[in-house]
Amino acid sequence: MNQYTGEIISLIVAVSWTITALCFEYASKKAGALSLNIIRLAMAMLMLGAALFAVTGSPVPVNAGAEAWLWLALSGLVGYVFGDFCLFNSYVVIGSRLGQLFMTLAPPSAAIAGYFLLGQKMSVTAIAGMLVCITGIGITILGRTGSGNEDGHHTHRLGISIPLKGVLFGAGAGIGQGIGLVLSKIGMNHYIEAAPPQTALDSIVIPFASTQVRAIAGLAGFLTIMFIQKAGRNLLGSIKDGKFMGAAAAGTFFGPFLGVSLSLLAVNYTEAGIASTIMALTPILIILPSKLIYKEKITARQVIGAIVSVIGASLFFI
Repeated sequence: MNQYTGEIISLIVAVSWTITALCFEYASKKAGALSLNIIRLAMAMLMLGAALFAVTGSPVPVNAGAEAWLWLALSGLVGYVFGDFCLFNSYVVIGSRLGQLFMTLAPPSAAIAGYFLLGQKMSVTAIAGMLVCITGIGITILGRTGSGNEDGHHTHRLGISIPLKGVLFGAGAGIGQGIGLVLSKIGMNHYIEAAPPQTALDSIVIPFASTQVRAIAGLAGFLTIMFIQKAGRNLLGSIKDGKFMGAAAAGTFFGPFLGVSLSLLAVNYTEAGIASTIMALTPILIILPSKLIYKEKITARQVIGAIVSVIGASLFFI
């Protein structure tokens, strides 16, 4: 392996998540977050299952152990059912570029969850990173809002320049992602205890197998929501839409299959801090394609805010 293998994998992950966000923004606006989540997790399970079957002879990790399944399933419910449901709805309301910006809240959320669940200490640098993340998001979403009065005068005040609903969805996405990551770490630790890797291939298989368990739990959660909401017809209508299915398939390949699995693999070849910092570049990488593809108006303040947020996220891994 090249000495920069982990860094290269991390950059591939950042690019993959950028492509995923753009594809899923289109698909979310076309068919809704619930249908998209069900279809892309079903696709992810098929992709992961095929890969696992080719290597291990089983489409699911039969040797993971009950505790690993429990924690990874819980991670899937928190990270996918809560976090990604919020994320895809944020794409509908505020677009993938701003939706991805809120994902910089994942490291602070993971740090807080790690403090309570793993007993990890929060350093001064981590606390500073949390404040910088929030500052960067604030720079992006806060602006002057104006209104006219009866005399024809305009009053200006500082306020949120994007829909509050989008802010709440975005924040929920970042928080769900961060907590889900900590839960998946606990699950993978149990997985390694139950089935210690004997070869380099085993070390590669475990992240993909862990992602499969999370996907199974996430799909079960979304199907439950669909039955409660009686949204089966919407799902069937989405499946018949070729453009939606194409965007969902592309986003699934680069996201739940390639991106998530490679993100877990990257930390095996480089320090977690370096890998996480590089993978956190998505809010910056997505700026130009969002402008080119979706013709979004992007201000210098928004670019500065994205850079500040990514710097804040990076501080967690120093």
